[in-house]
Amino acid sequence: MSVPSAFGAPVLAARIRGAPEDFRVEELPAFEPSGSGEHLLLEVEKRGLNTAFVAARLARWAGIPEAGVGHAGLKDRHAVTRQRFSLHLPKKQAPDLDALQVEGLRVLEVAWHGRKLQRGALAGNRFELVLREVAGDRAAIEERLARIATRGVPNAFGEQRFGHGGGNVGKALAMFAQEGRGRRMGRNQRAMLLSAARSALFNQVLAARVADGSWDRGLEGEVWMLAGSRSVFGPEPWGEALAARLAAFDIHPSGPLWGRGELRSQGACRALELAALADAEALALREGLERAGLAQERRALRVRPAGLAWEWLDAATLRLAFALPPGSYATAVLAQLGEVTDAAGVAGAGA
Repeated sequence: MSVPSAFGAPVLAARIRGAPEDFRVEELPAFEPSGSGEHLLLEVEKRGLNTAFVAARLARWAGIPEAGVGHAGLKDRHAVTRQRFSLHLPKKQAPDLDALQVEGLRVLEVAWHGRKLQRGALAGNRFELVLREVAGDRAAIEERLARIATRGVPNAFGEQRFGHGGGNVGKALAMFAQEGRGRRMGRNQRAMLLSAARSALFNQVLAARVADGSWDRGLEGEVWMLAGSRSVFGPEPWGEALAARLAAFDIHPSGPLWGRGELRSQGACRALELAALADAEALALREGLERAGLAQERRALRVRPAGLAWEWLDAATLRLAFALPPGSYATAVLAQLGEVTDAAGVAGAGA
């Protein structure tokens, strides 16, 4: 589900990803290599390759099962990206780098580490995006960017969560409807569909919070999320201390990642969440997620791009640079500018 603009009418129309170099993503590491251990940590740059393909080629090169390859996040194919992979090599003998011949792949750094690289083990992602064929008033575009830098944007899940044409939500509904009829689904595919269902429900609540203007200010009965973590607290009475922390981006209002158990939110916040998820499709997704055994969790409703900067390369070409925490999407930023058409026909990055 799309999330409406938090700042009014669109200020631009543009195209992105006419070439992979127009969409650059760099993982921000969460740790330094230990220098010893059974896992070879590779930092690579890839162009026109997705993460799963690279993981498979690295496993083949190293002569290990694909299960022995770790990575922190999924990165787009239609981009130039830098990310880490780990290879489990208990005999501590690194394969010959010269034998790794994959077009579009470069190894930048190699180090030993004591643990397999786990999903989410990154501090965030840095983006450098080039928008081409930009149509719109330059002053209005820059004013919108300044507002985004100050207030942040609704922390929507990107379209890539939902598959081509948003079809993963429909597939999740079909999966839930067929449960108990003897049909089996692969673990990875099932996890993908559960994630799509959860993400759709979150975006639906977020859209309601954007519509009533509470996506970045909180409601009575709010559950607050600490910036840079998944820790939550509240509800608790509103006061000057909470207001100061909210203004400083130390805390964020949150929305539900649906699962079993009671919503933690109360009062007006809880009422809005339940009303936003009261349609027939949302009820079916909620029931399916509860049967799947997922627990109620929360996600921040807003995210502020760190170090947001922009530069006009010419009258119709705009370069943006910013960083986002793990799990947030560059498309959430672009969506608050206007209609950005993806020339590659894919959704934007997030990890």
